[in-house]
Amino acid sequence: MIMQDMFSLKDKVAIVTGALGLLGRNHCIALSEAGASVVVADLDMKASAYFALKYLKNSIGVRLDVTKKESVLEMRDVVLQKYGKIDILVNNAAINDMFEDPIAATEQSKFENYPLELWQNSIDVNLTGVFLCSQVIGAQMVSQKSGSIINIASTYGITAPDQSIYLDQNGTQSFFKPPAYSVTKGGVISLTKYLAAHWGKTGVRVNTLSPGGVRNGQNDFFIASYSKRTPLGRMAEPDDYQGAIVFLASDASAYMTGANLVIDGGWTCW
Repeated sequence: MIMQDMFSLKDKVAIVTGALGLLGRNHCIALSEAGASVVVADLDMKASAYFALKYLKNSIGVRLDVTKKESVLEMRDVVLQKYGKIDILVNNAAINDMFEDPIAATEQSKFENYPLELWQNSIDVNLTGVFLCSQVIGAQMVSQKSGSIINIASTYGITAPDQSIYLDQNGTQSFFKPPAYSVTKGGVISLTKYLAAHWGKTGVRVNTLSPGGVRNGQNDFFIASYSKRTPLGRMAEPDDYQGAIVFLASDASAYMTGANLVIDGGWTCW
Protein backbone atom coordinates (compact mmCIF):
# COMPACT_ATOMS: atom_id res chain seq x y z
CA MET A 1 0.00 0.00 0.00
CA ILE A 2 1.23 3.50 -0.85
CA MET A 3 2.19 5.37 2.33
CA GLN A 4 -0.16 8.26 1.62
CA ASP A 5 -3.06 5.84 1.19
CA MET A 6 -2.31 4.19 4.54
CA PHE A 7 -3.10 7.43 6.35
CA SER A 8 -6.09 8.34 4.19
CA LEU A 9 -9.55 8.43 5.79
CA LYS A 10 -11.39 9.01 2.52
CA ASP A 11 -14.96 7.67 2.66
CA LYS A 12 -14.64 6.98 6.41
CA VAL A 13 -17.16 8.15 9.00
CA ALA A 14 -15.84 9.30 12.37
CA ILE A 15 -17.58 10.26 15.60
CA VAL A 16 -15.81 12.54 18.09
CA THR A 17 -17.40 12.93 21.53
CA GLY A 18 -16.75 16.06 23.55
CA ALA A 19 -16.00 17.53 20.14
CA LEU A 20 -16.28 21.19 21.11
CA GLY A 21 -13.49 21.01 23.68
CA LEU A 22 -9.98 22.23 22.96
CA LEU A 23 -8.63 18.84 21.86
CA GLY A 24 -11.98 17.70 20.49
CA ARG A 25 -12.00 20.48 17.91
CA ASN A 26 -8.50 19.57 16.81
CA HIS A 27 -9.38 15.88 16.57
CA CYS A 28 -12.31 16.79 14.31
CA ILE A 29 -10.17 18.99 12.07
CA ALA A 30 -7.46 16.33 11.75
CA LEU A 31 -9.94 13.59 10.81
CA SER A 32 -11.69 15.86 8.32
CA GLU A 33 -8.46 16.95 6.65
CA ALA A 34 -7.52 13.27 6.28
CA GLY A 35 -10.76 12.76 4.34
CA ALA A 36 -13.31 11.57 6.90
CA SER A 37 -16.87 12.74 7.37
CA VAL A 38 -16.95 13.80 11.03
CA VAL A 39 -19.84 13.66 13.46
CA VAL A 40 -19.29 16.52 15.91
CA ALA A 41 -20.94 15.19 19.07
CA ASP A 42 -21.39 17.40 22.12
CA LEU A 43 -24.07 18.68 24.50
CA ASP A 44 -24.74 21.85 22.48
CA MET A 45 -26.49 20.84 19.26
CA LYS A 46 -26.40 24.27 17.62
CA ALA A 47 -22.72 24.82 18.37
CA SER A 48 -21.87 21.32 17.12
CA ALA A 49 -23.73 21.88 13.86
CA TYR A 50 -22.11 25.29 13.41
CA PHE A 51 -18.61 23.91 13.92
CA ALA A 52 -19.24 21.06 11.47
CA LEU A 53 -20.55 23.44 8.82
CA LYS A 54 -17.87 26.11 9.25
CA TYR A 55 -14.70 24.08 9.71
CA LEU A 56 -15.28 20.58 8.30
CA LYS A 57 -16.34 18.89 5.05
CA ASN A 58 -19.37 16.64 4.59
CA SER A 59 -19.84 16.59 8.37
CA ILE A 60 -22.68 17.06 10.83
CA GLY A 61 -23.22 18.10 14.42
CA VAL A 62 -25.31 16.09 16.88
CA ARG A 63 -26.30 16.48 20.50
CA LEU A 64 -24.83 13.83 22.76
CA ASP A 65 -24.91 13.20 26.49
CA VAL A 66 -22.40 10.37 26.94
CA THR A 67 -23.84 9.48 30.35
CA LYS A 68 -27.24 8.53 28.88
CA LYS A 69 -27.52 5.35 26.80
CA GLU A 70 -30.64 6.60 25.04
CA SER A 71 -28.69 9.65 23.86
CA VAL A 72 -25.90 7.44 22.49
CA LEU A 73 -28.45 5.25 20.71
CA GLU A 74 -30.12 8.31 19.18
CA MET A 75 -26.76 9.56 17.92
CA ARG A 76 -25.97 6.16 16.40
CA ASP A 77 -29.28 6.12 14.56
CA VAL A 78 -28.77 9.64 13.19
CA VAL A 79 -25.29 8.76 11.93
CA LEU A 80 -26.42 5.51 10.31
CA GLN A 81 -29.34 7.24 8.63
CA LYS A 82 -27.00 9.91 7.25
CA TYR A 83 -23.94 7.83 6.33
CA GLY A 84 -24.94 4.17 6.60
CA LYS A 85 -21.91 3.15 8.68
CA ILE A 86 -19.50 4.17 11.45
CA ASP A 87 -15.77 3.57 11.00
CA ILE A 88 -14.11 5.57 13.79
CA LEU A 89 -15.06 6.53 17.34
CA VAL A 90 -12.97 8.97 19.36
CA ASN A 91 -14.04 8.83 23.01
CA ASN A 92 -12.87 12.30 23.95
CA ALA A 93 -15.61 13.63 26.26
CA ALA A 94 -14.32 14.15 29.80
CA ILE A 95 -14.56 16.31 32.90
CA ASN A 96 -11.40 17.95 34.16
CA ASP A 97 -12.35 19.56 37.48
CA MET A 98 -12.17 23.32 37.65
CA PHE A 99 -12.94 25.24 40.82
CA GLU A 100 -14.54 28.64 40.33
CA ASP A 101 -13.67 29.95 43.79
CA PRO A 102 -9.86 30.12 44.08
CA ILE A 103 -10.10 30.55 47.83
CA ALA A 104 -12.05 27.30 48.26
CA ALA A 105 -10.11 25.42 45.55
CA THR A 106 -7.19 24.42 47.76
CA GLU A 107 -9.30 22.73 50.39
CA GLN A 108 -11.94 21.35 48.03
CA SER A 109 -9.41 19.79 45.63
CA LYS A 110 -7.47 18.15 48.47
CA PHE A 111 -8.12 14.40 48.60
CA GLU A 112 -9.29 14.47 52.20
CA ASN A 113 -12.02 16.97 51.32
CA TYR A 114 -12.78 16.12 47.70
CA PRO A 115 -16.60 16.11 47.26
CA LEU A 116 -18.31 12.84 46.44
CA GLU A 117 -20.48 14.67 43.89
CA LEU A 118 -17.42 15.70 41.86
CA TRP A 119 -16.03 12.18 42.09
CA GLN A 120 -19.30 10.72 40.80
CA ASN A 121 -19.59 13.27 37.98
CA SER A 122 -16.14 12.32 36.73
CA ILE A 123 -16.93 8.61 36.93
CA ASP A 124 -20.16 9.18 34.97
CA VAL A 125 -18.59 11.17 32.14
CA ASN A 126 -14.97 10.03 31.95
CA LEU A 127 -15.52 6.31 32.46
CA THR A 128 -19.19 5.39 32.07
CA GLY A 129 -19.38 7.64 29.01
CA VAL A 130 -16.55 5.71 27.35
CA PHE A 131 -18.23 2.44 28.33
CA LEU A 132 -21.61 3.42 26.84
CA CYS A 133 -20.26 4.88 23.61
CA SER A 134 -17.97 1.89 23.10
CA GLN A 135 -20.79 -0.54 23.85
CA VAL A 136 -23.25 1.01 21.39
CA ILE A 137 -20.92 2.12 18.60
CA GLY A 138 -18.58 -0.84 19.06
CA ALA A 139 -21.48 -3.24 18.56
CA GLN A 140 -22.23 -1.51 15.27
CA MET A 141 -18.59 -1.85 14.24
CA VAL A 142 -18.65 -5.56 15.12
CA SER A 143 -21.64 -6.00 12.81
CA GLN A 144 -19.63 -4.24 10.08
CA LYS A 145 -16.55 -6.36 10.91
CA SER A 146 -14.33 -3.29 11.03
CA GLY A 147 -13.73 -0.15 13.03
CA SER A 148 -11.26 1.83 15.11
CA ILE A 149 -12.05 3.10 18.61
CA ILE A 150 -9.68 5.66 20.10
CA ASN A 151 -10.03 6.36 23.81
CA ILE A 152 -8.48 9.57 25.10
CA ALA A 153 -6.77 9.09 28.45
CA SER A 154 -3.94 11.13 30.00
CA THR A 155 -0.47 10.93 31.43
CA TYR A 156 -2.27 11.14 34.79
CA GLY A 157 -3.81 7.77 34.02
CA ILE A 158 -0.27 6.37 34.01
CA THR A 159 1.55 8.32 36.71
CA ALA A 160 0.38 10.24 39.76
CA PRO A 161 0.07 14.02 39.40
CA ASP A 162 3.10 16.01 40.43
CA GLN A 163 1.32 18.32 42.85
CA SER A 164 4.36 20.60 43.07
CA ILE A 165 3.57 22.12 39.68
CA TYR A 166 0.38 23.51 41.23
CA LEU A 167 2.31 25.65 43.69
CA ASP A 168 2.01 29.37 43.01
CA GLN A 169 5.04 31.66 42.73
CA ASN A 170 4.91 32.26 46.47
CA GLY A 171 5.30 28.54 47.13
CA THR A 172 1.69 28.15 48.27
CA GLN A 173 -0.33 25.12 47.22
CA SER A 174 -3.21 26.91 45.51
CA PHE A 175 -4.69 23.76 43.98
CA PHE A 176 -4.35 19.97 44.07
CA LYS A 177 -4.98 17.92 40.95
CA PRO A 178 -8.02 15.94 42.19
CA PRO A 179 -8.11 12.13 42.37
CA ALA A 180 -11.07 11.47 40.06
CA TYR A 181 -9.29 12.54 36.88
CA SER A 182 -6.36 10.17 37.44
CA VAL A 183 -8.56 7.26 38.49
CA THR A 184 -10.96 7.58 35.56
CA LYS A 185 -8.18 7.98 33.00
CA GLY A 186 -6.46 4.91 34.41
CA GLY A 187 -9.77 3.11 34.02
CA VAL A 188 -9.98 4.20 30.39
CA ILE A 189 -6.60 2.61 29.69
CA SER A 190 -7.72 -0.62 31.34
CA LEU A 191 -11.05 -0.64 29.47
CA THR A 192 -9.15 -0.19 26.21
CA LYS A 193 -7.18 -3.38 26.88
CA TYR A 194 -10.33 -5.27 27.83
CA LEU A 195 -12.15 -4.26 24.64
CA ALA A 196 -9.12 -4.90 22.42
CA ALA A 197 -8.98 -8.48 23.69
CA HIS A 198 -12.75 -8.91 23.55
CA TRP A 199 -13.08 -7.70 19.96
CA GLY A 200 -9.69 -8.79 18.65
CA LYS A 201 -11.04 -11.26 16.09
CA THR A 202 -13.94 -9.12 14.90
CA GLY A 203 -12.00 -6.52 12.93
CA VAL A 204 -12.55 -3.83 15.58
CA ARG A 205 -9.40 -2.23 16.98
CA VAL A 206 -9.32 -0.31 20.29
CA ASN A 207 -6.42 1.90 21.35
CA THR A 208 -5.71 4.67 23.83
CA LEU A 209 -4.11 8.05 23.22
CA SER A 210 -2.59 9.54 26.38
CA PRO A 211 -1.80 13.24 25.89
CA GLY A 212 0.30 15.43 28.12
CA GLY A 213 -0.69 18.89 29.34
CA VAL A 214 -1.88 21.36 26.71
CA ARG A 215 -1.22 25.09 26.69
CA ASN A 216 -4.61 26.73 27.15
CA GLY A 217 -4.44 30.14 28.81
CA GLN A 218 -2.64 29.03 31.97
CA ASN A 219 -0.56 31.64 33.77
CA ASP A 220 3.10 31.99 32.87
CA PHE A 221 4.34 30.58 36.17
CA PHE A 222 2.38 27.36 35.72
CA ILE A 223 3.51 26.99 32.11
CA ALA A 224 7.13 27.43 33.21
CA SER A 225 6.73 24.89 36.04
CA TYR A 226 5.14 22.32 33.75
CA SER A 227 7.68 22.89 30.99
CA LYS A 228 10.60 22.45 33.40
CA ARG A 229 9.16 19.05 34.37
CA THR A 230 9.01 17.97 30.69
CA PRO A 231 12.08 16.75 28.73
CA LEU A 232 11.04 18.66 25.60
CA GLY A 233 10.78 21.80 27.73
CA ARG A 234 7.28 22.90 26.77
CA MET A 235 3.58 22.14 27.10
CA ALA A 236 1.76 20.66 24.12
CA GLU A 237 0.06 22.87 21.59
CA PRO A 238 -3.58 21.94 20.85
CA ASP A 239 -2.68 20.58 17.40
CA ASP A 240 0.22 18.38 18.60
CA TYR A 241 -2.08 15.33 18.69
CA GLN A 242 -3.58 15.60 15.22
CA GLY A 243 -1.08 13.23 13.62
CA ALA A 244 -1.65 10.61 16.33
CA ILE A 245 -5.42 10.70 15.87
CA VAL A 246 -5.13 10.14 12.12
CA PHE A 247 -2.58 7.35 12.67
CA LEU A 248 -4.80 5.49 15.13
CA ALA A 249 -7.89 5.97 12.97
CA SER A 250 -6.28 4.86 9.73
CA ASP A 251 -4.81 1.71 8.17
CA ALA A 252 -1.39 3.01 9.19
CA SER A 253 -2.07 1.39 12.57
CA ALA A 254 -3.80 -1.71 11.19
CA TYR A 255 -1.78 -4.12 13.37
CA MET A 256 -2.20 -2.06 16.54
CA THR A 257 -4.80 -2.77 19.22
CA GLY A 258 -4.86 -2.64 23.00
CA ALA A 259 -2.02 -0.12 22.98
CA ASN A 260 -1.56 3.14 24.83
CA LEU A 261 0.09 5.73 22.60
CA VAL A 262 1.72 8.23 24.96
CA ILE A 263 2.48 11.66 23.54
CA ASP A 264 3.58 13.85 26.41
CA GLY A 265 6.83 15.59 25.55
CA GLY A 266 8.61 12.95 27.61
CA TRP A 267 6.71 13.65 30.85
CA THR A 268 6.35 9.96 31.79
CA CYS A 269 9.95 8.96 30.96
CA TRP A 270 11.19 10.46 34.25
